[in-house]
Formats: sequence, structure tokens, C-alpha cells
Amino acid sequence: MTEQLSTTFNSLREAWLQHRPDERQRREDLLRLRAAFKASLPQMTEAISRDFGHRSAHESMLAEAMIVLKEIDHCLHKLKKWMKPQRRKAGWQFWPAKAEIRFVPLGVVGILSPWNYPVNLSLTPLISAIAAGNHVFLKPSEHTPHTNAYLTRLLHDCFPQNRVSIIQGGADIAAAFSSLPFDHLFFTGSTAVGKKVMTAATKNLTPVTLELGGKSPALIAPDADLTKTVSRILTGKLFNAGQTCIAPDYVLLPESQLETFIAECQSQTAQRYNEVNGQTDYTAIINESQYKRLTSLADDASIRGHKMIPLVSLDDTQKAESRHILPPMLIINPDDNSAIMQEEIFGPLLPIKTYRSYDEALRYIIDRDRPLAFYIFSNSNEPVENALSNVVAGSVCINDTLYQFACADLPFGGVGMSGMGHYHGEEGFRTFSKAMPVLRKYNPAATDYLRPPYGRFADTLIRFLTK
Repeated sequence: MTEQLSTTFNSLREAWLQHRPDERQRREDLLRLRAAFKASLPQMTEAISRDFGHRSAHESMLAEAMIVLKEIDHCLHKLKKWMKPQRRKAGWQFWPAKAEIRFVPLGVVGILSPWNYPVNLSLTPLISAIAAGNHVFLKPSEHTPHTNAYLTRLLHDCFPQNRVSIIQGGADIAAAFSSLPFDHLFFTGSTAVGKKVMTAATKNLTPVTLELGGKSPALIAPDADLTKTVSRILTGKLFNAGQTCIAPDYVLLPESQLETFIAECQSQTAQRYNEVNGQTDYTAIINESQYKRLTSLADDASIRGHKMIPLVSLDDTQKAESRHILPPMLIINPDDNSAIMQEEIFGPLLPIKTYRSYDEALRYIIDRDRPLAFYIFSNSNEPVENALSNVVAGSVCINDTLYQFACADLPFGGVGMSGMGHYHGEEGFRTFSKAMPVLRKYNPAATDYLRPPYGRFADTLIRFLTK
């Protein structure tokens, strides 16, 4: 299999060297992908649901189809502008001359995509890489075999295999894939695996973009509208059953509002789902391993004596377990040493931490790893600006959740332990391009003051610039 990886990579590289995609080819590729993808949406939703055991068709259309189509349209609309060289000032010292930045494709890009949004998180970086003029080698997660088969058919129908290729396999293939001499390597997944990917990439000094995760807080200011806030936090937490890297991982709430918050969560969740078992809008946990990991987080919190509040009932617990249906649950004021406060949750369990002062809540966030997403809820500007002035996060959404990812003209990426680099829109195009500075000199008869023997002109210039 390692030999197959190298053969495919070399084929992609050789084809790129022979013909670097120009603007016309990039547009044709994106338009062809858009048409084929749109025509295959029923197959996409079916494949994803089979991998999850059950995945809400609406969630697949909103989180996979809508974002991919929007990204393609945005790239097509802006591509000419992004490709245009940027003028820079050469400076009078180099007159007569012209300076510019040209954005040139890198070559062959490797993409390692995860299982939680297997189409969106495979195709969105691929779209940016194609728009920037690269060839792409994709390695999707082994946990979504039906979706991988769908992606293989889609990409083979749209691209020659020496322009876009896809390979499947487990951790051993991912490790070998990460060691290939890519011109850029893009990874979405856990922080632990991201470290391994980055280590493997250093062998070839391959630049990497790491889209990781961590514990993304939702901070509720004392003046927030609690009914709307609960609605939007629940949407962000329960979409895809919480299997979202930017889902609210825990809530910071004024101590005096705890009981009202709990009552709102119970009421609103019941209105949405009633009983989650058999509910078509409630997504299952992807597999047995993830289901057991989440139940162990809940068990640890229970053993520690933390108050656990299920938000909906199960009509048949045994059947739900066999289908990996995990009901949403609040965990009240877990201690910071509990597993649920140490690990990224990635599921429908929501810890609630109360605070007595807003500054105390901000300090709690600042003292921890920088999150991939940060959510602030307030009806006034001062608490929001206070938070924005103190917290560094990968992305921020004010008075809602998740939507910052769907905004095609906003870059998306982590910071520190939540990742490095950006994609989406123009930043995605730039990530997969080399900003190549070009200085063009005119009038070869002009004075060359860098050529020995140095004369009076060079002496005068040095005195002027160093005074």
C-alpha cells in the first residue's frame, strides 16, 4: 500500500509539472464538481446516514451540501480577483522598478479528513486547493466507508486520477500518507492525531494546516436573553448529536440563573425531540467506540457525584444503545479534574459551570488552552467587547453558535492547541498558494550601486538611509 501511495503521489506531481491548472481549467473543474455534487445529493445523504446508523437528512443537507455548494460559488465569483497580482511599492531607492505579489499554486496538496462531517470537511479544503491551482490527494476517515465510496465515485467522475486522487485505509495508511513530500498537508481531526501528522510532515519540511478542536466555551453574560440563548446553545450542541468540533463544549452561566437555564433546556429539548429514540431529526453516535467513550465520560461525572440532568427520555434504552442513540444531558458544575472537563466531549453532554462575576468567567477561559470557537451571549456591547479584548480564539460567534463556520467570506482555523492555519474563501486560496514576491527592474543603464568598486553614489545613499 505504501508503494501505491508513492505511485499515486508521483503521478499527481508529474501531471501538475506538465500542466499547471490555469484559470479556465480551475473554473471548469469547480463547475463540473458542483454539477455532479448537486445531482448526487440523495446518494450523499443516504451514504452518511448508513455510516452513522442514523443521520438526520436535514442536518446532512445543511452542514454538508449547503456549505460545499456555497464554497464553490464563492470561489467561482472571486477567483479572478484572487489570482490577480497585488501591486506593491518598490521604493524610490530601486527606481525604476515594479514590485508585485503573485499567488502561484504550490503543487500537490494532501488532505486528511475526519468522520464527523465527512463530505464537507473533505470537499471544502479540496475546493480551495483546486481554486488555487493544485492537484489533490485525499485520505478520508476509515470510519465512514459508505461515504468514502460515494466520494470516490464523485471525484472519479469529475477529475482525472492524476489531478485528484483518493485513497482509503486506517491509521497505518494515514501515517504513510502524512510522510509523503506534499507541497502542503491539510488535516482535520483531534489534537493528539494532529501532533502525529505534524511530526510526520517535518521529515519533508511540509507546511501543514491543522484544524483541531478542544473545549469551546459558551459565555452567558448576566444581561443575556436566556430563552434565546438556550435555544441557540442547544442548536449548536445537539446538531449532529454534538459531534462537531465547534459545538459549545461547556457553558459559563451566572450562578443566579442556573435553575432557570435548566428549566429552559428541559422545555426546549422536549419541544424539539420529545423521545430521541426513533426521532428522525436526532442523529446517532457514529460507532460503538465513540458511544462507549461518551458514556464513560458521563459515568465518570456520575461517580464523582455531579448532578446529571437528562433532557429527554428514551422509550427503549436497550434498543437505543444498540443504535448508539445517546440522549442529551446536562452535567452541573463538574470539577475541573473530571474527565468531561479534561477532554473534548464531541457528543450531546453539556457541562454547566456557574460563576459569580463576569471577570471570573473570563479568567476561567483565559487560563485554559485557546479554543477553536468562542460563543458570547449578551444584550449589550460592553460584555462582548470585554470578552473580545481578552480571549484569543480560533473563531467567535456573538449571540449564536456554529454560523461563523458557514460564512464563506470568513476564514476558519484554530490557534495554539486548537490548530494552525486557515481555510474558506480567500484565506483558503492563500493557504494553498505561494505568495511569490516579484521585483522587476527597468532601464539596465541606470546606476548599479551594488557593484564594486563602490562609488560616491553608494556612499551618499548609505549616509542618507542611515542618518
